[in-house]
Amino acid sequence: MTEQGLQAKTAPTAAAALEVLEAGIQAERLTTMFGRCRVEYDGRAASSLDWGNRLVVLKPDGTVLVHTDSGQKPVNWQPPGCTHDGYIVEDRLHVESVRSNPEEQLLVVFETVDQIVTYDGSGERDVTVTGTEEDLRERILDSPDLLEPGFEPRATERDTSAGAVDIYGTDSDDSAVVVELKRRRVGPDAVSQLNRYVEALGSELHAERTVRGILVAPSVTDRAQELLDRRGLEFVSLSPDPE
Repeated sequence: MTEQGLQAKTAPTAAAALEVLEAGIQAERLTTMFGRCRVEYDGRAASSLDWGNRLVVLKPDGTVLVHTDSGQKPVNWQPPGCTHDGYIVEDRLHVESVRSNPEEQLLVVFETVDQIVTYDGSGERDVTVTGTEEDLRERILDSPDLLEPGFEPRATERDTSAGAVDIYGTDSDDSAVVVELKRRRVGPDAVSQLNRYVEALGSELHAERTVRGILVAPSVTDRAQELLDRRGLEFVSLSPDPE
């Protein structure tokens, strides 16, 4: 659902929730999430909360609040100036907030997400995003040659020790190919994510099997391209919607 500055999903998959979360972080929106999660804090002290239903609020200024269903004060929090990130491990959405001075990390692991909402408090109408990563996946599965001639998809959401690979396949030389999909312009974080998948799959397959990594997105930043080149990874420019 997209209204005036609002994007919301009810009972989304981990991948769908991650899309909304990443869009909210990139657009510097207020993001709220409710679901069953556990919380870990590592910094000047260490603490953890076992599984339970909680409300997590990410603010554009870097603040994070974790609320239970009672009381007015958060049970965990991070102050302004933190950096938010999201990723998936074993089909669970991980929301990470990092502070550099002093060094602190707050990690929220969602077993299930009941609802995620991002909102632009200015009240201005957002640009509606018509293409999703699922649209991008379907484009490649329907026409594998869009990635490269000879590419053959073998599986989607293939599990590795680093998380689920968007598309796993083989190329014309029978090398393994890890494909990471992003529906918008991406930076170094996406390259690091792809590299983790390639390394994990490389350690799980036969030692002599070549594993290639291909990042698929409309565009990448200069810093991301430098990192791709340095790590021997590849980039294919492709948007979710056909031109």
